[in-house]
Formats: sequence, C-alpha cells, structure tokens
Amino acid sequence: MRSEIKWGIMGTGWIAEQFVQDLVHVSNGQGLAVGSRSQESADRFAAKFNIPRAYATYEELVNDPEIDAIYVATPHPLHRENVMLALRAGKAVLCEKPFTVNSGELAEIITFAKQSGLFLMEAMWTRFLAPIIQVRTWLAEGRIGEVKLVKADAGFRSDWNPQGRLLNSDLGGGALLDIGIYPVSFAAMILGANPEKIFSTAHIGETGVDEQFSMILDYGNGKVASLNGAVRLQISNEAYIYGTEGFIHIPSFLNATTATLHVDGQEPETYTDARDAIGYAFEAEEVGRCLLAGVTESPVIPLSESLSILQLLDEVRGQWGLRYPFE
Repeated sequence: MRSEIKWGIMGTGWIAEQFVQDLVHVSNGQGLAVGSRSQESADRFAAKFNIPRAYATYEELVNDPEIDAIYVATPHPLHRENVMLALRAGKAVLCEKPFTVNSGELAEIITFAKQSGLFLMEAMWTRFLAPIIQVRTWLAEGRIGEVKLVKADAGFRSDWNPQGRLLNSDLGGGALLDIGIYPVSFAAMILGANPEKIFSTAHIGETGVDEQFSMILDYGNGKVASLNGAVRLQISNEAYIYGTEGFIHIPSFLNATTATLHVDGQEPETYTDARDAIGYAFEAEEVGRCLLAGVTESPVIPLSESLSILQLLDEVRGQWGLRYPFE
C-alpha cells in the first residue's frame, strides 16, 4: 500500500462534487480518477475538479491498477451493484449513505468484503466532524450524566419533481433513506442501533414514497430517541441529547460546526469548528488512516452498526407497508 491513498470517484452528481472538492484538504489521499456512464460527463467532471483520469465506464474506473479506494456516489438502488463491482476488482470502498436500500443487500456485500479482506465503510460524514467527535467525548466523560432522550430532526422542502431522485420510488426516493438516515444514525451513535421497540408513522405521498416521517425508538430504562425526517417540509435540522445532569445542543447536526454543552449549574460550553473543508475530508481521512494501518473497517462506524441501522430502517418501512418496485 502506498503512503498516500489514490481515490477513484464513481459518479459525477452533486455529492461526488462535494466529496472531491474536499479531497484537497485530505493529508493522506488525493483524487486520481473519475468514472461515469459517459465519457462526456467524466471529462467535464475531471476538468472542473482537476482530476487526472476520466473513464466512460465504472468498469474502467475500478480496473485502474493505481486506484486504492473507490468512493461510490451513485443513486441508492445502484449501490449494491456498484460496491460489488469495486470489491470484485480488489478496491477498498467508501459508499455514500444509505449503504444499500435494504439490509439484505448490505449483508451480501459485507460478507464478500470480509471474505476478501477488503476495506468497506459507509460514508456517514457527520460521524467524523469535529463537533460530533467533541460530543462523543463529552458523553464518554459523563458530562451530562446518563443519557435519557435523544431528539434529532432533519428535513427540507424540495421542489415538486415526481421524476427526480427524491420523490421517485424507482430511485429509492423518500425521506427515510435520503435525509432520515441522519437522525437514525445519530441516535444509534449514542443509544445503539438495536432499540427494544420501534414506533413510527409516515405520510406516503402520491408518488408512493415517504415525504415525511416520525419515529420513537424505545431502548428501555427510560431511554428514548425521538426522530423526524422530511423531503417536503422544512424542519429544524437540530439535535438535542438530554441527560440526568444536563444536555447538549447541536444546531444543524448533519454538517455541525458547533455544539454546546449545558451542565446543570454551570455556564454553557460551546465547541466551535472553524474548518476550511466542507466536511467530507474527514471521512476520507479515516479511510486513508484505516488502509495505511491495514485494517478493513472503521471503529467509528463499524459494518455491524451500519447493518443494524438498515435492519431498523427495513422494520420501519415494513410498518408503513413501503417497498420499492425493484425489491
């Protein structure tokens, strides 16, 4: 393995643009190539972001012998196929969330990655942001006592576009997989991904996808997560963690730049991150750290947790009677 990770970018959409812009802030990696479904798209992306190599197919991308890791930034229903393509070519993989559309697909690729001794990680970038790391430190130190309640909301009002990614069931659209996975993953980071009981409701819109949802995760012993997500409703995008001795507030927790600790009887303590990067650089740094250390999964978001989260999402969709046409 090289001392610096060479990245291949699979896909040329908005999220791929965000990720590759942040690679300039990564100390242990750089973008080497991009792959698309057309040469024109790949060339345009490569020119815009100064990527040396552009491939007209994903197959050409994963077969470049100088690439160490592939960032999968394609639509949700293609993740399983695209991740497997990269793994079969012997590449490490960082896959954009949701890892796959259901837990069965994810179990398959995890099994293959482990059997092949290859690195695999979900691109839950929020986990690697400095304010979120600080939050985990406060919790580990017991600063707010025993955590009893996690509240997290994530949502926005998208334009009405039935054929677009967000509202199209053929593309795995809806709030749960697109934006809702953020509050679910946030709760899992704090309370775990295996609640004792799950209560949920959703508004299924005319295109057949969940436009908004609410859920309660009951962990027993008075520990609860209250979560909301939406793609047709602007909501707060805030998170709160309430403990027996105080609480933590994270405004805009998805891309957190601050977090404030409120301990009973003390002045609030605010952590502020004045980063230059958008925030995707830190998950790329983690992949590089793991690969250079010779480990095949990240302790920050292990594969078992990603799988448990998707199993939870499967159960929630089952409560709604929501299945995608391709399942």
